[in-house]
Amino acid sequence: MTVTEKAAYLKGMLEGMKLSRESDEGKLFAAIADLLEDLSLSVADLEEETSAMREYIDEMDNDLSAVETAVYEDDEDEDDDDEEHDCVNCDRDECVVRLECPACGEEIFVESCELEDCEQLECPSCGEMLDVVCEEADDEDDEDEGGED
Repeated sequence: MTVTEKAAYLKGMLEGMKLSRESDEGKLFAAIADLLEDLSLSVADLEEETSAMREYIDEMDNDLSAVETAVYEDDEDEDDDDEEHDCVNCDRDECVVRLECPACGEEIFVESCELEDCEQLECPSCGEMLDVVCEEADDEDDEDEGGED
């Protein structure tokens, strides 16, 4: 039996007792029965809203699970990329170089084996073209200067 049904049952019992609504006791019991009916309707509304919220939360949980799956599957794909790294001159962990964009300060991570041609690199954050100076090119310049002396 629901709260609303119980309140209706008590109100029916009150009417079955044939108390005069004009007496003090009759007025008191009628007011209590009306209050119980109002409270039971409020509780019923709250139960419906709670049920709707529970369904909504379950849907959001399912959606979040799908997002987590998509994100973690992308991470697994990146791990697969690690296995495909075929640079013979460096180890995968040592291959990554950190650069900082002078325009926006964004940190950029690039594989050093991709910088062998000493090209310019575009900052993914602000689009500024960065001059990438390779250490090998610096070493060769130092050697040329030393040989001229």
